[in-house]
Amino acid sequence: MSAARDHGGDLDAARAEFGGNRDDWLDLSTGINPEPYPLPAFTAADWAALPDAEAQAALIAAARRFWSVPDEAAVLAVPGASAAIAQVPRLAPPGRVEIPGPTYNEHAAAFTRHRWQVTPDGPARGLVLVHPNNPTGRLHPAPTPHGLTVIDESFCDVTPEESHVSLCPRTDLLVLKSFGKFWGLAGLRLGFVIGAPGPVGRLAEMLGPWPVSGPALRAGTVALADPAWAEATRLRLAGDAARLDSLMQAAGAEPAGGTALFRLYEVENAAAMQSHLARHHIWSRIFPYSTRWVRLGLPPRDRWAQLEAALA
Repeated sequence: MSAARDHGGDLDAARAEFGGNRDDWLDLSTGINPEPYPLPAFTAADWAALPDAEAQAALIAAARRFWSVPDEAAVLAVPGASAAIAQVPRLAPPGRVEIPGPTYNEHAAAFTRHRWQVTPDGPARGLVLVHPNNPTGRLHPAPTPHGLTVIDESFCDVTPEESHVSLCPRTDLLVLKSFGKFWGLAGLRLGFVIGAPGPVGRLAEMLGPWPVSGPALRAGTVALADPAWAEATRLRLAGDAARLDSLMQAAGAEPAGGTALFRLYEVENAAAMQSHLARHHIWSRIFPYSTRWVRLGLPPRDRWAQLEAALA
């Protein structure tokens, strides 16, 4: 079993320390859209039958259109971006991989597990960029050819104009997409890998013939074919992020980065801020490498008053 790593979530641990029922808690420790895409009606076959080729093809076609994937690139649906992250290091012989930090820690863990040496800067013959970065929100320019190159765009759907998918015919490059963050359906476990047919095909072989469930195929196909919802959601998230910044600045926190799905703040004492919010049954994210950073996701529309009261 792999060692536990620092992540958002873990509301059970917060409840164990600060009490309260699960429904009392406002979990802002993740960067998941709090108002998810409305699920379509599922059929009995979605649950009872093995996912068929037609349903998989429909999902891939919808993904190609939504992300404007070049014709030369392949698209693979995976059971969450984390499933791809765990396997990508196997696509090349171990060496040095550059992973600028601080960033999402599953990438370094996966490369280390497959005997790569992780370095924060070059020279290296592998590269991982989280774009926009988690937790800072930093956007990376298009990378030059670098050996095995991974661009994790799990949070890029709030700023689609910044995507590097157009680079995907490059044989050294893979772009990862998460369905759970922007569409708010993390429990569905759906993600995508976009890249040259060779490495994407090898990843498909690693994952086996039915990596994505029937309900995920249907929900993903419907959601990716709904650009009007996506555009309206971007506008709402941007407005809510600005509202959160105003609240936190009034409470003495300084914006330090983030995206429209999560905001990063600098405070005098991050642990003290987390504890203060937790006493109001609001869970936030702090980091083992910083005593001053607090990250907050966005509240759903009917829970803003709880945060406002805690910060007043």
